[in-house]
Amino acid sequence: MRTSRIVAIGAVGIAAALALSACSSAGNTGGDTGGENNNGQIGKVDGSGRTLTVWAMTGDLSDATLAAINKEFESETGAKVKVETQQWQDIATKITTALATDTPPDVVDIGNTQVSTFASSGGLADLTSYKDALAQGQTWLDGLANPATIDGKLYGVPSFGATRTVIYNKTMWAAAGVTAAPTTYDELKAALDKVKAKNTASDFSSFYLPGQYWYAGMQWIWDAGGDIAAQQDGTWVAGFSDAKAQQGLTDWKSFQNTYSSKASQTLNTDKPDQDQVFADGKSSAIIGNNWEIGAIEKANPKITDADLGTFAMPGVSGSTQPVMLAGSVWGIAQKSKNQDLARVWTKIAAGPDIQNTNVVKDGWIPNSVEGSKKAVDGGTLTDLQKAFFQAAQNSKATPPSGNWAQLEDPGMKQFFQTVASGTKSPADAAKAWDDTVNSTLNQ
Repeated sequence: MRTSRIVAIGAVGIAAALALSACSSAGNTGGDTGGENNNGQIGKVDGSGRTLTVWAMTGDLSDATLAAINKEFESETGAKVKVETQQWQDIATKITTALATDTPPDVVDIGNTQVSTFASSGGLADLTSYKDALAQGQTWLDGLANPATIDGKLYGVPSFGATRTVIYNKTMWAAAGVTAAPTTYDELKAALDKVKAKNTASDFSSFYLPGQYWYAGMQWIWDAGGDIAAQQDGTWVAGFSDAKAQQGLTDWKSFQNTYSSKASQTLNTDKPDQDQVFADGKSSAIIGNNWEIGAIEKANPKITDADLGTFAMPGVSGSTQPVMLAGSVWGIAQKSKNQDLARVWTKIAAGPDIQNTNVVKDGWIPNSVEGSKKAVDGGTLTDLQKAFFQAAQNSKATPPSGNWAQLEDPGMKQFFQTVASGTKSPADAAKAWDDTVNSTLNQ
């Protein structure tokens, strides 16, 4: 997963959200010519003489994958495709402006947590009636489908995902007597206890887990059955004070305080960089993205693939912990004059043929549970890659609210830091933070 995407997905600013409010309200103004019977089916469309404009983000799907989608689309419809590659810099503002015009791009590549920002004021077409036709019998990953669903309506079609899992130093664990990856939470703690006993330096973390690392911290809350917030009768209600979330916070604090260094309680993953901490032998395990394997090996060339292992983080619940899923969805512009063609193109892009071959070759996780399982069982992934695809099968995302971006940084970081450091109890920290979440999401 590329760092540009990590930054951009959570970076939709307040200004962009406000600018979008100038867009037209929801309606069905897009073109529907050519073979649509408006009953949720995506039938044959005659696109002769027409051109579909697609905005694709740099670093997302490869040119080869886009070419494969376009080839099938052009053969099926007779239309042409114009792909315009977009840069990450100021992309939220650029998409906001484009969707407000009368000639927007027909299909837009959007970060999964950005969908609510562009859908809330009518910038994206409502695809709810076409969901089954677009899913094509597949079960979309929750971390992609849920943030694309606003007030029960679908505004984005999952494209691909990326997530985090446990990366550990097998050589270091073997020296402590641990020769197999744990499959349960108790096995994990037992393994870390052995590693901790073998490495007694005060700055050593058997499992480096910075206190501000809320992406990881949420896994414990989700595993316990809690959540950030949920809608009740159209109103967002924060969930950190809920008994299940409190249990997850307590479990997370206990794990963090036991296995990560005391100094890490007030830190995030960047200063110091957790990959460097791992590479320097100051930790035997982290929760990281797949690209961090390469970063670790670059930071310390003595560490190779043979020294490393990965596994989906086991939860107290007995299942693997739900993970935060990053990635992209395809949105169709509400003002597009080619919505019929756009649905055909998006169906092809989201279909099993493209997902299970091209998307996996690009290094991304396909958009469905079935696709992720097929990739793991298909023999095309390395042992280090498999855990990321396994972890993605149980995924979550942030609340699909256009106001969510205001809470991410520094709010969520500070909340988890407060709990990890003991500045406040989980209950007191949650009460104060829930008030902020409620007022922000409901403004």
